[in-house]
Formats: sequence, structure tokens, C-alpha cells
Amino acid sequence: VQLVESGGGLVQPGGSLRLSCAVSGSILALSFMAWYRQGPGKQRELVASITGGGATNYADSVKGRFTISRDNAKNTAYLQMNSLKPEDTAVYYCYVNFLGSINWGQGTQVTVSS
Repeated sequence: VQLVESGGGLVQPGGSLRLSCAVSGSILALSFMAWYRQGPGKQRELVASITGGGATNYADSVKGRFTISRDNAKNTAYLQMNSLKPEDTAVYYCYVNFLGSINWGQGTQVTVSS
């Protein structure tokens, strides 16, 4: 299983970005999927997750601003990030657990700065 992330970049506070995670193979519908992030000098933390049944969960710090979703037909998961804040600056990682096999993407940098 390979995960390829895209969509990171530099954005001003209040702006939006959409991250994508393309998953090799038709496994996304059967997988638990999540986005993590690791800010400068911080531990990696869970941002949002979505189960195979579509149930979602969010960190308190991003509730109401971020939305996790996936398109099983395209084998791609997304993280829509709105109202971005400087504290959202981090490397964002895609995570997929397929039948107990854990897979990580390479990470994509998100920088929120004026």
C-alpha cells in the first residue's frame, strides 16, 4: 500500500487548503483513515479520522474548521482546512489502517503565515 499526499503549501491566516491522500489499490472503503500532523518541536497528533462506515472524529482544535472525507471510487481521501491559523502550521501525514496493516504517507508541509 502506498500513500501519496498533496495539497500543502503556504497560506495566510484565515485561508483554506485541501489536502489529498491518494491510496494505491482499492482498499480505502475497507480502511480506517486519518490525518495526523506534527508541528515544530511538537509530537505528532491526530487531527481527524474516518472509519470504513464513514464515522468521523476531530481534534477539538480543528472542530468546525476542518472536514475529513473520502472518495472510494478514486481511492482518495481529503482534508478540507478552512479558517487556518498560524498554530495549524505543521507537516500533515495521511494514515491508513487496512486490515491491521498500518501505512503512512510521506507528509506534506502546511504553513500558515502572513
